[in-house]
Formats: sequence, C-alpha cells, structure tokens
Amino acid sequence: MKPIFRLTAIIALLLICVAVQAQRRNSRYNEYIKQYAPLAVEQMKEHKIPASITLAQGLLESGAGQSALARKSNNHFGIKCHSDWRGRRVYHDDDAKGECFRAYRHPKDSYEDHSLFLKRGARYAFLFKLKITDYKGWARGLKKAGYATDPSYANRLITIIEDYDLYKYDSRGMSKREARKWEKELKKKPWLANPHQVYIANDIAYVVARDGDTFQFLGKEFDISWRKLVKYNDLHKEYTLEAGDIIYLKDKRKKAAKPHTVYIVKDGDSMHSISQKYGIRLKNLYKMNRKDAEYVPEVGDRLRLR
Repeated sequence: MKPIFRLTAIIALLLICVAVQAQRRNSRYNEYIKQYAPLAVEQMKEHKIPASITLAQGLLESGAGQSALARKSNNHFGIKCHSDWRGRRVYHDDDAKGECFRAYRHPKDSYEDHSLFLKRGARYAFLFKLKITDYKGWARGLKKAGYATDPSYANRLITIIEDYDLYKYDSRGMSKREARKWEKELKKKPWLANPHQVYIANDIAYVVARDGDTFQFLGKEFDISWRKLVKYNDLHKEYTLEAGDIIYLKDKRKKAAKPHTVYIVKDGDSMHSISQKYGIRLKNLYKMNRKDAEYVPEVGDRLRLR
C-alpha cells in the first residue's frame, strides 16, 4: 500500500474508532473481560503468558464468547484437534469444511489448554524470553510463528489490548520486586504502558496524537527535543495538540512522494493540513505554488505537491 493511501486509511480508521469507542466500551467485550480476566491472570502467573495476550486472543477467537464454538464447546481460542488431542471433538467449517476442534467441559479448561498449547509448542518457545509486559512482541511473535493465517492478526490483538487497556493486567504477573521496579519505570516513562504506534508517510516516521498528548510528552517518549517536534511540524510552541493530529518525528520533505504531483483542495483543507498529509514542509508547499503566507486555499484550487 502506498504511504499516502495508508495514511488516509489510518486517519479514517482513527475517526471511526473515536466515533464508536463509547459503544464498544459498553459492549460484550467489557462483560467478557470482567468474567475472564481472573482466569487470564491466573494462567499468566502459572505459565508466564501475558494476560493481555490471552484475553485479546479469547475476545478475538471467540467473538467475546458468542461464537458457536465458545458457547457449545467452551473453546475460546479456536484450537483444532491435532494428532495429540484425546479429548472430546466437534466439527466446524473453518479454513476447510468440517474441521476438527477441541471441546471442553468448562472455559477454564480451554484457558489452561491454550497456555499448554503455547508452552509445549517448539515454534512458540522464543516468546517466553520476552518480558511479560511486551504485549506487542507477543502479538507479532504469534503471527510470525504461524498461530493464525490472518495477515492483520498481530495488529488486531494490539488494537484490542490498547482499546480496552488490557496491558494493565500484565503487571500482576510480576514478582513484588519486578512490580515495584515497573511502577517506578512507569512513573518516569508512562508511555511504556501504551506506546504510540509509528507510521510512515513520504518515507518519514510519524505518530497520531491522542487526547492529552503534548510535545513534551512525545519528545520524552521518542527522545527528541520537543522544540524540534514543533519545528518539524510547522507549528508554534503554544499550540495544543488534538487527538488525530499527525506529528512527524523528523523534518518533512521538500516535495511529496511520487506519484503525488497535484492536489485538488477539498472542503476543510488548509495549507498546513495538506503539508501534514503529504509530509511536505509548509514553506516549500507555498514556494512551489508561488503563494505567500496570506494565501488561503479554496475548494477546487490545484496545488503542486512536487
């Protein structure tokens, strides 16, 4: 996917997520988390699998406990029979027709079997070397090890974990000493609990601001002077960041990436928003279009991007 199309898709997704967040927070997801978080934490303490990962997988694989497999067979993780399974079996259409899935007497048995499935699988062994709080490493590692065929599986897990603050359960798997150390670390670096995802546009790294973000906060997270962030994004130091703002972590380019040569101004556009969308320095956008700082783009105007 081209960087700018990916950027557009990300912004659209962000707006959708904000619009439905209240509804999602009152959905069956919350009920599932409330019911099964203690099981996930229990499994984490025994088997060293992050509770956030177990919960996110359970939510995703079972449709928050509403799938036929979860309701009728207590299988919350979609684990198939495989040759070593000696328990009860049920058959459902999945990647192929009439595939064999494991059936359990109680959801707790499903959670335990899920932990053992990962712990005994040689291809998942590298995951247990990660920190218990590294839910992103676990999510990406599961995809890399072939747990699921869905190419977006890791990102879906990470999104669930961050939307529902599931990472907060992971600290319960630490020893008291580790927990104290982690709490001290979080006080110094609060972004560690929920770091910003980094995207790319015009070959430049950027993040999408959240509610409450400041230049100072982002500067500390990415070890960049907050004053440089202000400069990179053609803003002023008094500017208050808003959720959805695109913030570049490096200086923008003099022109847009190919094949973006011309832009037709749409309603709500400004020279600054266009420069952010395409990763172009604001002064260069004015210069290549022979406009001065007083120019205000109007709907239908054609602007050169390179």
